Amino acid sequence: MPVGLEPTELQRIDDIVAKRRKVRRREMLFRNGDRFTSLYAIRTGVFKTRVASQDGRDQVTGFQMAGEIIGLDGIVNDQHTCDAVALEDSEVCVMPFDRIEELSREVTALQRHVHQIMSREIVREHGVMMLLGSMRAEERLAAFLLNLAQRLHARGFSRSELVLRMTREEIGSYLGLKLETVSRTLSKFMEDGLVEVQMRNLRIVDAEALRRLITPAGC
Repeated sequence: MPVGLEPTELQRIDDIVAKRRKVRRREMLFRNGDRFTSLYAIRTGVFKTRVASQDGRDQVTGFQMAGEIIGLDGIVNDQHTCDAVALEDSEVCVMPFDRIEELSREVTALQRHVHQIMSREIVREHGVMMLLGSMRAEERLAAFLLNLAQRLHARGFSRSELVLRMTREEIGSYLGLKLETVSRTLSKFMEDGLVEVQMRNLRIVDAEALRRLITPAGC
């Protein structure tokens, strides 16, 4: 929610997000080609977005968690351009976009907030492009783990202990790496004492060493 709103403005925004929807693990919130009607604020759980590549395989384009907005892809052409799949039992707040547009014309703070959300998505996509275009496998995985930890910590979770809701194959798809490369790189991180892994529980032991992998010497 944008800050500094009057109680009446907050109530009007509250009315927009009053509807909630539960999405079970592996169920789709929306799929490629669906008509765009709403944005979704993730209340609990984790999602992945994916598109089908030219050879028919699924390409993961992002992971979204509680507190983040999903569905922005549909604004351009009034239809969704990817699938959004729950990685665990989740709940979202449904925000009809026509009502958001209508209210944002009257409440400038809301309009600015929506623009900031869109801008963050653009910045995120630029970051992913840099990740895939210029980094080696260990740099990509280090950047991914640090980013995930940062996002979770901003939501009140541990700075170093993560539960990976996504599989290693899904991580590889997102980072442009093969499953074997993800597993091998993660094993190297464990051998070097950078992380500890038990099943899907991962603990970052040496965050500074991970940062050094992705920070050029002298920076």
